[in-house]
Amino acid sequence: MNSKKVLAMAMVAMMGLSSVACGTKSTGSNTTTKKSAKASGSENSKKPVVWFNRQPSNSSTGELDSNALHYNDKTYYVGFDAVQGAELQGTMVADYIKSHIDSIDRNGDGVIGYVLAIGDIGHNDSIARTRGVREALGTAVKSGEDIKSDPVGTNTDGTAKSVQDGSIEVNGKKYVVRELASQEMKTSAGATWDAPTAGNAISTWASSFGDQIDVVISNNDGMGMAMFNGWSKKEKVPTFGYDANSDAVEAIKDGYGGTISQHADVQAYLTLRVLRNALDGVDIDTGIGTADEAGNVLTDEVYRYDDKNRSYYALNAAVTADNYKDYLDSTVPYKPVSNKLDKSAHKEKKVWLNIYNSADNFLGSTYQPLLQNYDDLLNLKVEYIGGDGQTESNITNKLGNPSQYDAFAINMVKTDNAASYTSILNQ
Repeated sequence: MNSKKVLAMAMVAMMGLSSVACGTKSTGSNTTTKKSAKASGSENSKKPVVWFNRQPSNSSTGELDSNALHYNDKTYYVGFDAVQGAELQGTMVADYIKSHIDSIDRNGDGVIGYVLAIGDIGHNDSIARTRGVREALGTAVKSGEDIKSDPVGTNTDGTAKSVQDGSIEVNGKKYVVRELASQEMKTSAGATWDAPTAGNAISTWASSFGDQIDVVISNNDGMGMAMFNGWSKKEKVPTFGYDANSDAVEAIKDGYGGTISQHADVQAYLTLRVLRNALDGVDIDTGIGTADEAGNVLTDEVYRYDDKNRSYYALNAAVTADNYKDYLDSTVPYKPVSNKLDKSAHKEKKVWLNIYNSADNFLGSTYQPLLQNYDDLLNLKVEYIGGDGQTESNITNKLGNPSQYDAFAINMVKTDNAASYTSILNQ
């Protein structure tokens, strides 16, 4: 390469870095890099990117990070319909209470008391689930147009400001429904959705409230199972979670009240399929809404696509005593999209993929095993990186050479932190 060309490339690179610096702005706690991919000119910034499980957004307001979702023309988000799933969970709990009204009020005081394990107060999915439960049980309080989702601490007297006493009428008799306590299950080091913390919380709540607790509800099965195994199984108190983890589904026969399947099999497929399509340069709908040459296709009964936000959402299903046997193995690929692609037509590509917390029960025991099944079917060589659930740098430090990968699947610790990853790709 001649010296003039080298000098020209260096000047372009310097101009790109200057543009990136000028394009950075902060909105509340959500820092985004406006059009940074185009400004930098980096080859890595043009590669396919899928955000999954944690949608880039402001953790204080829930506003989506449009710049991250439109980072380049091969960027997408894959998750599940949080609002639809939250409504299902709340309805599942309410229906259970009504159908078991003769036995659920353990101390006969006319108050159906529940405790709530909150995963992450700044996570859109956790917020939706808390709101869904409160709305279905009549305990919701609104702030403007939105239902409050913050923890109440202790509320045995019903005076908390973030919730109110609800009511339910069965067979002509009215019962009060009260959120006795709720808290974010967060470790001292900052890790959220923490199962051991939930296990400790139920012990504290049980010591304080005893037979006032009639129902245990959790934002996910990891925390739910910790509370079930630690207390509510022995006390025969119905416990409800979310994720349809195999151990939780199995526990339904032992009294676990129910859980919600967020169709992890569909999510995992979509996470890798959109990368495969972007790498192949084909219509993004291939093998999703439109059958591919191997016959893989999804119906609108299991997913929806939001074109404005370039986001794919799997739909949810309630898992209860009536149907739990159909969900016992959560790591089996979804049959309609389990056909292997021809290697000669779909050459092997290398993908960097991270899990925000290597200890996360759902992602570790359900999502990653599904990804590992699909990566073979889609001819993708995936390098799986596990984080500590606390700091973004614990993950980004392992993305030292993005040039060796063809695509990236990113699961952030915090939804605000998309720029921590895109800034590396822009270099």
